[in-house]
Amino acid sequence: MIALMQYLIKYALLLPFFESHGVVTTLSHLGFALLVLATICIAAGGYVINDIYDIEIDKINKPKQLIISKYISEKNALTLFIILNVIGVGSGYYLSNGIGKPGFFVIFIIASALLYIYSSYLKQLLLIGNIVVSLIVMLSILLVGVFELLPAITPNNLIIQNTFFKIILDYAIFAFLINLVRELVKDIEDIDGDYKGGLQTLPIIVGRERTNKIVFGLSLLPIFAVVYYVITYLFKQIEVVSYFLILVVAPLIYISIKLFSAEQKSDYKHISLMLKLVMLTGMLSMLLYKFILLK
Repeated sequence: MIALMQYLIKYALLLPFFESHGVVTTLSHLGFALLVLATICIAAGGYVINDIYDIEIDKINKPKQLIISKYISEKNALTLFIILNVIGVGSGYYLSNGIGKPGFFVIFIIASALLYIYSSYLKQLLLIGNIVVSLIVMLSILLVGVFELLPAITPNNLIIQNTFFKIILDYAIFAFLINLVRELVKDIEDIDGDYKGGLQTLPIIVGRERTNKIVFGLSLLPIFAVVYYVITYLFKQIEVVSYFLILVVAPLIYISIKLFSAEQKSDYKHISLMLKLVMLTGMLSMLLYKFILLK
């Protein structure tokens, strides 16, 4: 999903508007592939270290999906975590220096460190872990704008570069909101294992019913955000408006309704899957910008 989002930004949102709008990108095709590699390696490393810390919890929450200690030893998993982060951070270092922006390397260090700290400590804290993970998802989208647009800014193209960076920022905010809702839904789904693991998640602290209401309220934010975006910027494009209403807004409304009545673990699992699909349809809307901006 992360790789797809990044490639959509590069090849559906930025490159098609070089000639028509003067959008300038920094990375070659190979350089961009290296950026994607760095991002997914750090993300994958985050998954591995999280699974290492969650072995006992996952035995309760998702016993059929347990990999570490069942198929892979903890020692080998830790080695894999180190290798993935070395590749990710190393690629980020090489790329940052290659475009003459060595300071950008810090982004990869921070992302890698945050994922480790999240797994070992932050996810035990009320809401902090959920917000941190969602911010990292947001960062994985903004990363493309940072590496592709910012280094290529000149006085002549400042306005157009900033305009497209703001579009990327809008998608990043959308991803943050969807992921935050999904993180809280997963906390409700995994309440039994998390409780035995000593985590201080929202449903454990305030209860499942209250958390349901809070998540229901949060689920309305992306609906309002998308509707506002469509009305403000896209209302003249009937096909595009139809896409957003049918494939983004309608599923989000369905999710909110399901949240209001969810009780069983299977309900939350279904909602979590739907949120993933909405993230996908939301990101695929970048393919429509050639019809929006070329009219």
